[in-house]
Amino acid sequence: MTDSKSTLTDTRDDLPSLSRRQLLAALGGAAVAAGGYGYGVGGGAGLTPGGGGDASDAPASDAHIETLTALAEAIYPPSMPVDESWIENRVFGRVEPQEGHFDQLVAAVEAVDEHARARFGGPVTALSPGHRRGVLHSMGATEVHPTADGTTAERVRFYLLGDLLYVMLTAPESSDLTGIANPPGYPGGTDVYKRGPGGDGQ
Repeated sequence: MTDSKSTLTDTRDDLPSLSRRQLLAALGGAAVAAGGYGYGVGGGAGLTPGGGGDASDAPASDAHIETLTALAEAIYPPSMPVDESWIENRVFGRVEPQEGHFDQLVAAVEAVDEHARARFGGPVTALSPGHRRGVLHSMGATEVHPTADGTTAERVRFYLLGDLLYVMLTAPESSDLTGIANPPGYPGGTDVYKRGPGGDGQ
């Protein structure tokens, strides 16, 4: 896990640092990801159980996966389990939403890491979770409209943050957070419909 690595900027109070709550509030709430990015609408763009695609075909290197995992760890609630294998399978193991999407996502990951090195003095993986969130805020990604062909910040908002929020909301592990027992691609079976809102049998 990337949090076990030494951090470069934990004591540098002059650099931006955001809480998870502040970041998600700046993004307009995690719920925006499910419907705001056009995922899961026609064309087989949604996820398939266990990751329907072949992550080995994606353009992401181990370094890209590690960086994206570090950002996910900083953004997701502590109760949401995430590691490099999870990110690789959930993000890059799905059906590509559109041709070239994964290339653009990788470019967004690289842009965030370059900003972290230039502004925060080290790669994303070497920063504390608060400063990882601060990198996104510093480059303006939390304040712009998600635009696929926009500025660097707009593309980071669209591809990187949009994908991370989407895969979180559609993961079975997030059911306690979202209240959705059977997210898209993960039907829960008839037992789901026999339980009340609190999960108890009716």
